[in-house]
Amino acid sequence: MNLNLSGKRVIVTGASKGIGLAITRSLLAEGCTVHMVARSNDVLRDLTSQLNESAQGRITYSALDLSKSENIPILLDASGPIDILVNNAGAIAGGDLQSIDEQKWRNAWELKVFGYINLSRAIYKMMMEKQSGVIINVTGLAADRLDTHYIAGSSANASLNAFSRTLGSNSFKDGIRCLAVSPGAVETDRLVTLMKTKASSELGSEDRWQELLQGLPHGRAAKTSEVADVVTFLASDRASYMSGIVINVDGGHGSRGGAF
Repeated sequence: MNLNLSGKRVIVTGASKGIGLAITRSLLAEGCTVHMVARSNDVLRDLTSQLNESAQGRITYSALDLSKSENIPILLDASGPIDILVNNAGAIAGGDLQSIDEQKWRNAWELKVFGYINLSRAIYKMMMEKQSGVIINVTGLAADRLDTHYIAGSSANASLNAFSRTLGSNSFKDGIRCLAVSPGAVETDRLVTLMKTKASSELGSEDRWQELLQGLPHGRAAKTSEVADVVTFLASDRASYMSGIVINVDGGHGSRGGAF
């Protein structure tokens, strides 16, 4: 299937690893020009060098902290006109209401919630001028599978899902689509590290970490490429009648009960 994405200009935030890096690779493979954003200049510089071996100059980057709204104009000056925005930056620590104090909560939401909203606002305005564009927010299944021990994360993802649905419900009038992609457990470096630590404690060996995932669909977490493929399709004109919705990439996990 030809997604007709060749030549599209994209910003991917949180692009230096995990889902964001997989999305970057997928969009580059479809012929997009991608501007990566993350905090580490060294990591982004090395990735750009590696990716440009095949991307042939279609990959650039900005090392910026998008929890600080003053960095958004700097990003947009560096990226130039954008056809597709993929908001993906941010990871929120676990903890219940008493362990996540106000400052921890605010610090987490500055990037994962307000970072998404503020960048969307700025780019939406630019997209309105040409009556064309796609905004995709990568959220998380904790929005649906509520977890009192991940209360800041569940609340953040639920808020961003509502934001995506609300914005996307009426964005067609401006020629723009807005959606959310909500992954369940994904085999990122962060998840593997957490599972290895848990396996060492509970099973006596970190090498047994995959046994802890047997309750998931197919007995495993999603691959980052599986999430990236969905984002890439939704960014394309093949999904031209899709907006104001949340797509779960979870193997059906969110539709059934039971623990992780």
